[in-house]
Amino acid sequence: MSATSPKVEGLTWGSVRVEGFGSFRDAKLWPGGARGWDWDETGTSHAPGVQIQDVDEIVEEGARYVILSKGQNERLQVKPQTIEWLQEHGVEVQVLESNNAVERYNDLARQGEPVGALIHSTC
Repeated sequence: MSATSPKVEGLTWGSVRVEGFGSFRDAKLWPGGARGWDWDETGTSHAPGVQIQDVDEIVEEGARYVILSKGQNERLQVKPQTIEWLQEHGVEVQVLESNNAVERYNDLARQGEPVGALIHSTC
């Protein structure tokens, strides 16, 4: 049996609260785990946006679905290469506004799907 993806309990400007893991400014989630998503680790910025290096850990941890949030004002972009890389690895990916991303992520997690996400809490 695979690990369950933790639920997002709340999203406010500047904070993502994850069941069993606490609160983060931005969150990286996967089946069985969560941690803060520190953009400085990979040099991520709003443009050109989410990179392969931001999602590879989620896939390595077993996510077959990945939800990428664009921020509450949809300013965070996603590099086309990131989407292609996920698809090449057999991962279904959706890019959504952050509140919608949390809703979709939680729906998949409740269904027991191996879902991961990157949640950006601000713009």
